[in-house]
Amino acid sequence: MSETDKVFAGSIPENYDRYMVPLIFESFAQDLAQRAAALSPGAVLETAAGSGVVTRALAPRLSPDASYVVTDLNQPMLDYAATRQVVDGRIRWLQADALALPFEDGAFDLVCCQFGVMFFPDRGSGYREAKRVLKPGGCFLFNIWDRIEENVFANEVTDALAEVFPGDPPRFLARTPHGYHDPALIRRELEQAGFSRVAIETRTDLSRGSSPRHPAVAYCQGTPLRNEIEARDAGKLEAATEYAASRIANKYGSGEVVAKIQAHIVVATA
Repeated sequence: MSETDKVFAGSIPENYDRYMVPLIFESFAQDLAQRAAALSPGAVLETAAGSGVVTRALAPRLSPDASYVVTDLNQPMLDYAATRQVVDGRIRWLQADALALPFEDGAFDLVCCQFGVMFFPDRGSGYREAKRVLKPGGCFLFNIWDRIEENVFANEVTDALAEVFPGDPPRFLARTPHGYHDPALIRRELEQAGFSRVAIETRTDLSRGSSPRHPAVAYCQGTPLRNEIEARDAGKLEAATEYAASRIANKYGSGEVVAKIQAHIVVATA
C-alpha cells in the first residue's frame, strides 16, 4: 500500500459520502450495525469510521447509557462524519491511528471497523491494538471486501483506467480495498494477534447506481484512486471518469446499473 492510499482529503470525503456510500457501503453498514447492536455493548470504539455511515446506523441502536468513541486517521473524513451525525452526547469524535490507539487496556466491549483494516500498513499491530483495548470476551467486528473480481464495478473501473493509462495503470482498488481477501490469512493473522475465536462469513449483495456515471464518479473521484489518476495526468480526471462510465454503460445500459458486490464479515473474540 502506498502513502497516497490513505489520503482522503480535498473533495474526496464529500464525493465518498455522496456516491460511494449508497453504491456499496450503506447495506453493509446496516448489516454491521445490526450485528454490533446484537452484542449489547456498553462501550464501543469505531476505527476507520470514514464519513460515518456505520456511526449513523449504529448509534440509534445502542442503549441510552452506552458510550461510543468514533475515530479515523483522516481528520477531514472525521470532520465530515460529524456534520452528518445528529447531536448525540454518547458520541466522542477523535482523530486516532488504529495502530496506536490512545486508550487504556480493556476499555471497550466492542471494536468495530467497516472496510478499514485493508488500509492498516501493519495489520498485526492493528489487530493487537484492537485486542488490547477490548475487555476479556469482547469482540472485534469488521468487514472487508472480497477479491476485486467479485466486486464488478470496482473491477470494471480498474480495467477501464488500465486502457486510459496503459503504461502505468492505477491499481489502488485492486491493491488496497480488494487486496486483502483470503479468509485463511485473515484468520491466521487474528489468531497470531491473540484472538481466541474467529468467525468469518461471506456476504453477497447488489451494488446499485442511478446511472453508469454513478459508480465511475464514486470510484474515480470519491476514493484515493483520484490521487493516482491526478498523479499521472491532473487534467485527465474527468476524461478518465467518463471513459469508465462509458465502459459500464456498454455492459450494463444507460439507466440504473446493478452489479454484484461481495465482502467478508469477521467476528474475533478477545
